[in-house]
Amino acid sequence: MTAIRAMYINCTLTPSPDDSHTDLLIEASADILRKQGVEIEVVRAVDHELAPGVQPDMTEHGASVDAWPALWERVQQADILVLATPIWLGDASSVFRRVVERLYSESSELNQHGQSLPYGKVAGMLVGGNEDGMKHVAREGLYALQHIGYTIPPQADAGWVGEAGPGPSYGDELDDGSRAGFDNEFTKRNVTIMTWNLLHLARMLQGGIPSEGNDRNAWERGDRFGFQNPEYR
Repeated sequence: MTAIRAMYINCTLTPSPDDSHTDLLIEASADILRKQGVEIEVVRAVDHELAPGVQPDMTEHGASVDAWPALWERVQQADILVLATPIWLGDASSVFRRVVERLYSESSELNQHGQSLPYGKVAGMLVGGNEDGMKHVAREGLYALQHIGYTIPPQADAGWVGEAGPGPSYGDELDDGSRAGFDNEFTKRNVTIMTWNLLHLARMLQGGIPSEGNDRNAWERGDRFGFQNPEYR
């Protein structure tokens, strides 16, 4: 069993070096993995010039600058990918949507087994903020991640939104000196379960996923893996 690597992509709207509530939520999860010997990388996407588009390198399609190809090389090194986003107007940030689009731009690239490149890797979602929408945002993100080839373990999302309506964000200092969300049982439990499930599944999938039935190169060659249209029966 080789060492596990994890990447967290923080989709905050706040550039470095300013503080990010989402970074605090990431750290709650990353700390668990570090204690298990997992190598951690945290990337703040807004710090990179990710051109809009759904092609692997948008400089080949008119963009003057595109940092995605270099970032994608780092993403591919991770066995675990966690997308973390704040909530704005009940939805994920615009930076999150850009990251998802750029991940999708790689969906036509295949590994040596004819599978999407994220096959054998696992993914999860962290969502923070001070307004409703956590489960909606997690659902959208997890669908996108599995669609492009990541494996989603059970209970693969966690977050903090506080009470309904405007209020403190995760990690904000409260009047009594405590930090919002740090002692919230729902958040602590779900961050822990999500993180361990990501690690368990990443270890299980280190040998990859069998290519029988999902080899797109074989499909192009005519192999139908048992599929038959009803009208031909």
